[in-house]
Amino acid sequence: MGRKRKRKRVLLVMLGIAAFVYFNNASWLAPAGQPLLLAHRGLAQTFDMEGISGGTDTSKRIHPPEHPYLENTIPSMEAAFAAGADVVEFDVHPTNDGHFAVFHDWTVDFRTDGTGVTRELSLAELQRLDVGYGYTADGGKTYPFRGKGAGLLPSLDQVLERFPEREFLINIKSDDAEEGRQLARLLAALPPERRALLAVYGGDRPIRAFREELPEIRTMSRATLKKALLAYFAVGWTGYVPASCRNTQVHVPERYAFLLWGWPRRFVSRMESAGTRVVLVAGKGDFSEGFDTGADFARLPKGYGGAIWTNRIDRLGKHYRDREREAGKR
Repeated sequence: MGRKRKRKRVLLVMLGIAAFVYFNNASWLAPAGQPLLLAHRGLAQTFDMEGISGGTDTSKRIHPPEHPYLENTIPSMEAAFAAGADVVEFDVHPTNDGHFAVFHDWTVDFRTDGTGVTRELSLAELQRLDVGYGYTADGGKTYPFRGKGAGLLPSLDQVLERFPEREFLINIKSDDAEEGRQLARLLAALPPERRALLAVYGGDRPIRAFREELPEIRTMSRATLKKALLAYFAVGWTGYVPASCRNTQVHVPERYAFLLWGWPRRFVSRMESAGTRVVLVAGKGDFSEGFDTGADFARLPKGYGGAIWTNRIDRLGKHYRDREREAGKR
């Protein structure tokens, strides 16, 4: 009899633990949220992702244009916010005269009518370039944006001045620690309420240096993301949010999101309570995969309240507004 009682007690304990883990991580018991729309590079031209690598000239493989906007420009950001973006992501490089230029590529050779390494040029030299010069959708037969991108390359200061109350995600394009320190010093001069609307991500070394200088701004690198998600996977079932998950940003690939305790609503709620923003990216998250079509939008988890990464804010914003209208009719 004693052995049977012992087995029964063990079984009850195991059932109790299982019940605790289930209910403590039940997404449906957490409040539903309203998603944030995060526009990658503003409203930009998209391109064929097949066979892409870090050195691919994506301006030479764009889809036939459906709108007139060019990535990382102030008009593209204005269009993104008008289409419903809550946050706009853009890229920065330091210039050789102490500024930050808002531009994606390591060199200006692909997209512009200039040549050279972006960071080796002055802001004035960069701003004389035509950032639409290199785009083609038909293998070089036509260049629909030539002449239309002249003078559109902005500085970081110009972007922040133009949109003083908007949220941005700033991407450091190098792995240079000094670049992280330089950006931190620039942002530290902003009022606290402005800094609260910014987040920064990029290489491990610049993000580590940036965080040492300006820890209150949310940051993310590959190293911080890996550390945060592995720590949460280990102990998140208890409801505890590890220190590595606090005051940061986590980009969660859609394919692996189900592995996170409490996904989606409980997980997002826990991260928000720790000052961390969750960003859902499509597929495996390769090369900034986004939720860009109606079919993508239909896959979004019900009640998800984090940010949604999109390369086509014009499409995603429309689907979101349509869903809100339908919900209002019920």
